[in-house]
Amino acid sequence: MVYSSNGERRPLLIHVVPRPLRKLGSRGLGVRHWQAVLLFVGMMINYFQRVNISAAIVPMTQSTAGAPFYNWDTSDKSLILSSFFWGYVVSQVPAGLLARRFGAKVVLGSATAIGGLLCFFHPMAASSGWESICALRVLTGLVQGTVYPCVHTLLAKWVPRTERGLLTTGVYSGAQFGTAVILATSGLIFESNMGWPGLFYLSGGLSLAWALLFFWQAANEPATAGRISKSEREYIESLTGSNSASQSVAVPWMSIFKSPAFYGLLAAHCGFTWGFYTLLTEMPTYLSSVLQLNVKSNAFLSSLPYFAMGLLCIVVSPISDLLINRGTISITTARKLFNSIGQWGPMVCLIGLGYMTAGEKTWAILLLTLAVGINAGCSCGYLINHIDLSPNFAGPMMGVTNGIAGVTSIVAPLVVGAIISNEEDPSQWRVVFFITGGIYLVCNTLFVIFGKATVQPWNDPPSTSSTVTLRNHLESDSKSIAPTSDNDNRF
Repeated sequence: MVYSSNGERRPLLIHVVPRPLRKLGSRGLGVRHWQAVLLFVGMMINYFQRVNISAAIVPMTQSTAGAPFYNWDTSDKSLILSSFFWGYVVSQVPAGLLARRFGAKVVLGSATAIGGLLCFFHPMAASSGWESICALRVLTGLVQGTVYPCVHTLLAKWVPRTERGLLTTGVYSGAQFGTAVILATSGLIFESNMGWPGLFYLSGGLSLAWALLFFWQAANEPATAGRISKSEREYIESLTGSNSASQSVAVPWMSIFKSPAFYGLLAAHCGFTWGFYTLLTEMPTYLSSVLQLNVKSNAFLSSLPYFAMGLLCIVVSPISDLLINRGTISITTARKLFNSIGQWGPMVCLIGLGYMTAGEKTWAILLLTLAVGINAGCSCGYLINHIDLSPNFAGPMMGVTNGIAGVTSIVAPLVVGAIISNEEDPSQWRVVFFITGGIYLVCNTLFVIFGKATVQPWNDPPSTSSTVTLRNHLESDSKSIAPTSDNDNRF
């Protein structure tokens, strides 16, 4: 078979996985599942670092027994909460490149440990003024910017495409569970003898403990794992589409930026981030001012939407894999279907939420929970599409899309601030929800039009050929894996 790329014809090596090997590699729990568990816990721990300031900012500015408090105004608190993203946006692309150069294991483990150390200094910095806290949050954002590019790089090496929905979504659901856990437990910590500083000390201690475990147990790829069986290693390597030779090859930026599928993915990522962070940052104010419901005083109510999203992530991922592996729908169709559920579903919920009043608290909480929870569909949509398009360069691609999308997490609250002059006016909030719904609509529509889930020609190093049949129209390497054909491009 001959494969043509950029006018050059070269052989494409198709590696067919023997049936006995498929059975051995996919049977029971293996090292890849332990790697997924490590990354799931790592996502939880890293979200402790990210969300702890959001939970602690309230008792930090209120007089409580046994804990210091500070007279920071609304502007000061907004700067503190947004300063994280200043560093987060900047480090995305460099993080993806560092992961390819030095290995994602070293970069992710080191960044988590550094972030844990920074947590210990938050109480001290707060006593020096809000400017010091902002500086620490910028540094925290810088190290947190490594998380998604590094995790994506590791998943591209470890997760066979037949398990991509389940394992990848399971790992990333740690973000939602981490957010939910820290919100749900923060009230108990604040009321303990530790007070609000205890939240930062616990976050830091858990981060350091996980980093040590990760350095001990994790591996960059199956080939470097110490206790993996030969059958599992070959099974993973045959079904990932990731080529170790690409580690020393420059990222094909020009080809990536010329790819319509990349821009469809970028649009979906930006739409999700805009909507998710609008809800995360603005809903407490909306529920308190319009619905006269003090969500911040009820830790469980604040965490409920994120528990719902985490649980739904675990529900939708096996459904996605089942539909793909049985040949019911193509991978491309699955990505678009679940991403549409994850963005157009919340769009409908936000429109309904805009018409809620103080007398309809129960319905408002339900719509809020659904608006966040249904976002879980995106975990089987755009979130794993980087690996679909390019297993070799999934990390750098995630760095680009997450960095650009991160800008929307800064812009969205500014847009809300420009629209809302009276926080108790439902009609102004309705405008905010309609804008957010419109962004969901437009961004996901672009993904439906331009998105793909087939490995792109620029994934392979120029002088080598992929050992996996993950190319357009060439995804039928075994009968146990759903055959795909031109259907992957029918949208």
